Amino acid sequence: MLRLIALFSLLLSASAYAEELPIFDSHIHYSHDAVEFLPPEKIAEILKKSGVKKALVSSSDDRGTQLLVKHAPDIVVPALRPYRKRGETGSWMHDPTIIEYVEDLLKRHKYHAIGEFHAFDEDIETPVLQRIIQLAKEHDLLLHAHSDADAVDRIFKAYPEARVLWAHSGFVRPERVREMLRKYKNLWADLAFRSDHDDNGKVVPQWREAFEEFPDRFMVGTDTFAPERWLYVEDHARTSRAWLSDLPKDIAEKIAFRNAETMLRLQPSQ
Repeated sequence: MLRLIALFSLLLSASAYAEELPIFDSHIHYSHDAVEFLPPEKIAEILKKSGVKKALVSSSDDRGTQLLVKHAPDIVVPALRPYRKRGETGSWMHDPTIIEYVEDLLKRHKYHAIGEFHAFDEDIETPVLQRIIQLAKEHDLLLHAHSDADAVDRIFKAYPEARVLWAHSGFVRPERVREMLRKYKNLWADLAFRSDHDDNGKVVPQWREAFEEFPDRFMVGTDTFAPERWLYVEDHARTSRAWLSDLPKDIAEKIAFRNAETMLRLQPSQ
């Protein structure tokens, strides 16, 4: 009987902890069509209601990011996305006018990252990507890359001291993610738009091994790539807390918010 009471108390404690766990969402977009869909004050309300304490925010174009900086400066960590509108994800690396666009914004605003940007394989060798990497070096900015492993290799070849957040953990299996994390000490991986690590609130064994080997290198993210995705931010935060509660508390806290703070060199939460 005492064991049952102790187990019940432990479950209640874990449930309460999961409900209160702060979230640093490492993959948020507020692009021009989302600005038309939901005003910035509504976006700020969604983030606060979801218990998102911080969010790495980028947008196409940059106006959405700057609007959110004004409406939720305590939450928004701005990133510079090198897109002026939708439809540039596959062409931007061949467009030299992107360099002027990015350089101008870097002069006018403060950012913590460049991205999320899409680049694969030899895309990294284009003059545009090489200049973006150089700008990240000059301004000490994180690179948030939606890329394959080959592109990540090429980024680190061009800039060995780079800090890189691998969007969606490369959409590869956890075993491959672990290989890449072993290879690069300044590589982190977000879990945005992935659900293969979560089995109804339980962490899948292969992912548990990855989280336990690299407790300092993973983080949660929603990826509001389309306006309607904003309707899922609150639910995503809730489901994230559920599977995080299946991990040891220290690892859960790191993935939930501490790793993103460390990666972006922000003041740590107490």
